[in-house]
Amino acid sequence: MGGVWMISGLNYQLQFMINFSHYIVFIAFWIVIGIGTSVFLLRKEAPYGRFSSRNWGPMISNRVGWLFMEAVVMIAFLCWIPLRHYDWKTPASIMISLFFIHYLHRSFIYPLMIRTKNKKMPVIIMLSAMLFNTVNGSLLGIWFADFAHYPNNWYYSPWFVAGVLLFFGGMLVNWHADYTLIRLRKNGESGYQIPRSGLFKLISSPNLFAEIIEWGGFALLTWSLPALAFFIWTCANLIPRAVANHRWYKKEFSDYPPERKILLPYLW
Repeated sequence: MGGVWMISGLNYQLQFMINFSHYIVFIAFWIVIGIGTSVFLLRKEAPYGRFSSRNWGPMISNRVGWLFMEAVVMIAFLCWIPLRHYDWKTPASIMISLFFIHYLHRSFIYPLMIRTKNKKMPVIIMLSAMLFNTVNGSLLGIWFADFAHYPNNWYYSPWFVAGVLLFFGGMLVNWHADYTLIRLRKNGESGYQIPRSGLFKLISSPNLFAEIIEWGGFALLTWSLPALAFFIWTCANLIPRAVANHRWYKKEFSDYPPERKILLPYLW
């Protein structure tokens, strides 16, 4: 009888290893796609925001687009979590909470705060962002459902402490920069102005810089491959965006501060 249990245990362990290896291979493949995407986006601006264009097909309200493309990551994430049976007294539960703090704000608060006048984005951009968020949300959901086994003293590890500081620091700077941009535009206006306060004195896109820091912190505090993939995809999307923003500002405003850098204060 003991031999039967041993064989059963070995089969389970083997199945776990095979599933985990497939999971890791997919993440590696996903990272490669992210790097390739960044190369493409450095050559071609994604057509949303100031670069929005009707040449990319049907359009949708940017508020509705933001809500759908950001909220889907939470749905994808939760599809993998056994909510009623999950142990919510572990370091993993804190990590999940941090993830949802960001996306609840990004999905349901930020879209209502932006001041736009009938502004739209291409539906294809919304759908591509939904695909990106579905994959990344699923990879993280799988991690926290099946593989995220952190010891209780993880709260005191240097990775967790430094990661939490980076996450909250990045998130707060990101929010401040976003709302600085929002306040530049009065209700009903659709034009652009040069932001001149806070980190905008040093770089063109502190909101993007801070979001990169935020997800770098998340990758650090979780010390996981799917969070690293999420961080790489964040860089793949936001670094080309920052380059395009800087180039656009310099082209549109003759008085744009020449000392202002793209993304890294004093450096680049």
